[in-house]
Amino acid sequence: MQLARDSDTTGYLIAPDPAAPRLTRAVTGHDHTGAETKISVVEERPLTIYLNSQEIVTAMTIGDYPDYLALGFLRNQRMLTDADTVTRVDYDEELETVVVRTANPTNHEDKLKKKTRTSGCAVGTVFGDMMEGLEDAQLPAAEVRTSWLYALSAAINRTPSLYLEAGAIHGTVLCHQTQPLVYMEDVGRHNAVDKVAGWMLQNGSDPADKILYTTGRLTSEMVIKTALMGIPVLASRSGFTAWGVEIAREVGLTLIGRMRGQRFVCLSGEERLIRDTDPASITDEPRKSGRKGAA
Repeated sequence: MQLARDSDTTGYLIAPDPAAPRLTRAVTGHDHTGAETKISVVEERPLTIYLNSQEIVTAMTIGDYPDYLALGFLRNQRMLTDADTVTRVDYDEELETVVVRTANPTNHEDKLKKKTRTSGCAVGTVFGDMMEGLEDAQLPAAEVRTSWLYALSAAINRTPSLYLEAGAIHGTVLCHQTQPLVYMEDVGRHNAVDKVAGWMLQNGSDPADKILYTTGRLTSEMVIKTALMGIPVLASRSGFTAWGVEIAREVGLTLIGRMRGQRFVCLSGEERLIRDTDPASITDEPRKSGRKGAA
């Protein structure tokens, strides 16, 4: 079975495939006038992740790229390290399981006892000692140009996606300068970023010159995962949480939110920003009425 399929979308290495049959389902209902209507809704199915013979977690996911999701989750939880050699990733669609196998034995019983429920829309799970991994995080002194941010925002917002097809989904995009590279979607933003992390691990992608774009909120876990992945810049159309901002400042992550039209806010890592574009030259998006300063 082919675990991952690349899209033909121009410029992307992987892009959303809104037409994939397993990701959405047509459901009939009635609209506000009482008329019958049929819409596409996102599928949600369990995926149990094993590391060798040990069951780690069951995640609710749309079901695409199970290999990348498993690899990225284990790497972001620090259950896979640079010292581990992944020998195989086996996915069983019928059993809805994926097994990541390594050359050496692993045991994470102590880590599995410490879990924290997160604010993810699909109820994300993060292990309680994840913050300890930030002590050794070294983010590169990269630059990010405002021209790149404007170009990325415009390109990503025009990309056909499950969000545009059915909604109820989050996206995370790995980018380099003005080019979006890998666009992953899932019911939880944490799953989407784990898929990106898994692709990077599988393909040996250098994080030092990358930007991570997310359609969701800039929460503490999103900041932690981005920092642990070694990516120096995290951006979003959405807003911030206070703890997310605090952690970003502690680790030196450039954190940019509320990216809409010509506007954005940088709350951490301003020193990386190079303002090489006049915001007045960018078509702005109207502010939402009645919500001053809304994200």
